[in-house]
Amino acid sequence: MSRLCQDRVVVVTGAGRGIGRAHALAFAAEGAPVVVNDLDGAAEVVAEIEALGGKAVAHTADVADWAGAKTLVDTALKTFGRLDVLVNNAGFVRDRMLVNLGEDEWDAVVRVHLKGHFAPLRHAAEHWRAEAKAGRTPSARVINTSSGAGLLGSVGQGNYSAAKAGIAGLTVVAAAELARYGVTVNAIAPAARTRMTEAVFASMARPEAGFDAMAPENVSPLVVWLGSEESAHVTGRVFEVEGGKVALAQAWRHGPVVDKGERWDPAELGPVVKDLLERAPEPEPVYGAS
Repeated sequence: MSRLCQDRVVVVTGAGRGIGRAHALAFAAEGAPVVVNDLDGAAEVVAEIEALGGKAVAHTADVADWAGAKTLVDTALKTFGRLDVLVNNAGFVRDRMLVNLGEDEWDAVVRVHLKGHFAPLRHAAEHWRAEAKAGRTPSARVINTSSGAGLLGSVGQGNYSAAKAGIAGLTVVAAAELARYGVTVNAIAPAARTRMTEAVFASMARPEAGFDAMAPENVSPLVVWLGSEESAHVTGRVFEVEGGKVALAQAWRHGPVVDKGERWDPAELGPVVKDLLERAPEPEPVYGAS
């Protein structure tokens, strides 16, 4: 019986543990050969997949490094002969309040999340564009990993929130630019227990009910579906995923407007802004704000 992603070659970054590992195993269970990327732990996940009868190969380069990201795409092509799905998942946190956040902590988090999404996407897109121009238009998928922190903000995570917001913005731009080449680009904002979040979500498990709402495996079914050919009509979207819940996140939208038809005087704008705020819905609260 054919499975949902049978023979679709999938790359998952940050797949040595946590949500990325769950993605790799879930894709393999649906028939996909998987390139398992992580700085450590990739070989163990490959062994798990192979023990279950699947196909996988380890890749241990840094995906936020330009050359390393290129070898990620090259590994898929050389090992399995094609690339159908890129799941950008790699990341870590360096949480601090803004007044204590160091330049190195800012740079490291923005690099691994934002550049670590862009670099693999850029090299994969170059390959898919070449395929389309050669008359072999792919049915390719990119699934990026944003966060509730990127959509709404999170106190103590200014660097992480900024990077994850950037990923959401990158997702909609890539969706618009790559559609002509047969590529869809979507993002998820997952809530699950990982090394980054285990202290926060430990109390939310419900093993007595037979369902651990914060298990990373809960996130993967949607990612697998987004990686399948069934999802061809969905692009430029961000989905929130937690436990058994799937929600479509609403992006920034044009709101109430006042148009004077000419330049404003600064002294006129107090009542204008008051009117706009009264006509607009209240923003969602920032995570952790009192």
